Amino acid sequence: MKVTIAQINTTNGDIAGNTAKILSAIEKTRGDGSDLVVFPEVATHGYTSLDWFQDADIIAHSLDPLREIIPATKGITAVIGTIRPNEAKDGRRLYNTAAVIHDGELVGFADKTLLPEYDVFDDPRYFEPSDHRRIFDVGGVKLGVVVCEDFWNDKTFWRERLYESDPTDEVLQMGAEVIVSVNASPYNKGKIRLRCDMVAHRAKLQKRPIIFVNLVGGNDGIIFDGASLVADEEGDIILQASAFEEFVETVELDVRKPDARGISGDEVGSIRRALVLGIRDYAEKNGFQRAVIGLSGGIDSALVAALACEAIGPENVLCVMMPSPFSSEGSINDSEELVRNLGCDSRIEPISDAFEVLLRQLGLDKPKRGGDSLAAENMQSRIRGVILMAISNAEGRLVLSTGNKSELAVGYCTLYGDTNGGLAVLGDVLKTEVWQIARQINNAAGREVIPNKIIEKRPSAELAPDQFDDDSLPPYDVMDPILQMYFEQKASPADIIAAGHDAERVYWILNKVEHPANEFKRRQLPPTLIISKNAIGIGRRRPVTHKYKRVL
Repeated sequence: MKVTIAQINTTNGDIAGNTAKILSAIEKTRGDGSDLVVFPEVATHGYTSLDWFQDADIIAHSLDPLREIIPATKGITAVIGTIRPNEAKDGRRLYNTAAVIHDGELVGFADKTLLPEYDVFDDPRYFEPSDHRRIFDVGGVKLGVVVCEDFWNDKTFWRERLYESDPTDEVLQMGAEVIVSVNASPYNKGKIRLRCDMVAHRAKLQKRPIIFVNLVGGNDGIIFDGASLVADEEGDIILQASAFEEFVETVELDVRKPDARGISGDEVGSIRRALVLGIRDYAEKNGFQRAVIGLSGGIDSALVAALACEAIGPENVLCVMMPSPFSSEGSINDSEELVRNLGCDSRIEPISDAFEVLLRQLGLDKPKRGGDSLAAENMQSRIRGVILMAISNAEGRLVLSTGNKSELAVGYCTLYGDTNGGLAVLGDVLKTEVWQIARQINNAAGREVIPNKIIEKRPSAELAPDQFDDDSLPPYDVMDPILQMYFEQKASPADIIAAGHDAERVYWILNKVEHPANEFKRRQLPPTLIISKNAIGIGRRRPVTHKYKRVL
């Protein structure tokens, strides 16, 4: 049996465009002589379409794409992630489903049962869970078809499970000879290897081939890496899709030839590719061809500039240097060197005159009174924000904000200043990871794309004389492991302290994270590219108004 992975990049709500991609992949599949082609979860409408799934128009016309696709499947079997209406009077109005089509005829649907509502997922808000399972006998092969989470509850693989039932185990018990799993599994660190291990484990244990197809592409802040795969009955991966790009290829199930092209083992490189894909798709899918970045001479903005040039081309990237009275000469020189290395456009827009005018107007040029110094510091960041947004309005450029996760977590950022923009590129990237990615870029290029002077520079916001980040914050190499445990592992203070971190420091950091003012700042962020579990943004939800405090 020849099977095809159709790992396509869909756009939310672009039903015509998504359908065209499906039809194109089916034609390629037919040319490859394939028997079966499999597409990702909700490939017709876009998995992250959110409350569009509640719109009466979407529900009423949910089956329209299939009416165009079904006639194109003559001589082939296709499994396509889509939605269908729930005809019952009660429950959610849609099923998240996989349509099984054979030789120009709809065989039936495999509806999703296990509906995730953790991290970035919110399936129960939109979909009705199914309690029905069936086997699809197509071309003499018994297919067990499951949708995403219905594959992810194997009691022999996971130490802890979220659900009592296992739909995949049920279809295996019903006699499935081949398992087909359609997925929209977002990228986060370690996920590509995890999926391979999970699929290989089940295939080897059950002695059944598994076709696991995953969505690829960026949709707002959620990035799907693809990395789809086919495992044979021995648990060997015989077709591995390239990560972070569209992929339509065919393999014979008994080929017995291992394929590991999608597994690089370079996690830092994978993060970089995820961010590049996130920038590119966010820009293209929202109609932006060009971007603008405020370049400070520091590592964060330098990395965003490098990623943007890789994503949309240096000819489409404008870096704006906005020196203040406190900007060092080195910052301008380092920024100019970076611009030369990247080959992008740049300009200098000093803010000193505007800053002095506002200081006098607000009376902040007098000797310091209470919060005057902080107000003056924040004013500089906000003036820069005004300049970037003005350029965006005038030239139709996407503003890429540059704050990293470490700063955003503890509120070391300026509301309506460095937090503004159209896309938060590093909002889920810790400062230590920023340095790692920058070095990876240089190592991969075999030259200094990002000048080493920028990478090695002592971090500073340069909003006051002799100001450095570590005057206000713990060192990043101390703070980041604490933040990583708290966000990604949901570790308690006791767990973090038990891992060897100083108790007072742990509580200081966590209370900064949970402070209402800092949660309010994070609520104002533009969409944030997500590379980890429980990320700032839709992956982690906290109230602004609260009185919860960690007490040592």
